[in-house]
Amino acid sequence: MGSVQRQTSSGSDSDPRYAQIDERKRKRMISNRESARRSRMRKQKQMEDLVNEISQLENANATIRQNIAASTQRYVELESANNVVRAQTMELTDHLRSLNSVLQIWGEISGLNVEIPEMPDPLMKPWQLPCPGQPITASADMFEM
Repeated sequence: MGSVQRQTSSGSDSDPRYAQIDERKRKRMISNRESARRSRMRKQKQMEDLVNEISQLENANATIRQNIAASTQRYVELESANNVVRAQTMELTDHLRSLNSVLQIWGEISGLNVEIPEMPDPLMKPWQLPCPGQPITASADMFEM
């Protein structure tokens, strides 16, 4: 049996059929190695692309966070200013009510008919003026006694 194996191995060197099989095997091995190399290169390129994308997304995320922080700060500032304006509106409304009551008392004392418009709640519809088309008129002799 040992002689058969030796004969086969020594026969494969000289037999053209085995030489053709060995050549196909060698070409397949070379092709497989090249394919594996291309696959590794593709994976490396994919990894680099993903790392670049992560970097870009992190930069975009940081920019968005900065925009959110700036917007939040601006919102807080505007909310504070809005609260101040609301407080001023309430103060001016109270002042106007007291002036209207003085005007009403003056009208009763002087006997003149003074028309005092009704005052709506200033915070219900702050974008609407109570008398949008009417200018406020006053003269110095209105307050003389």
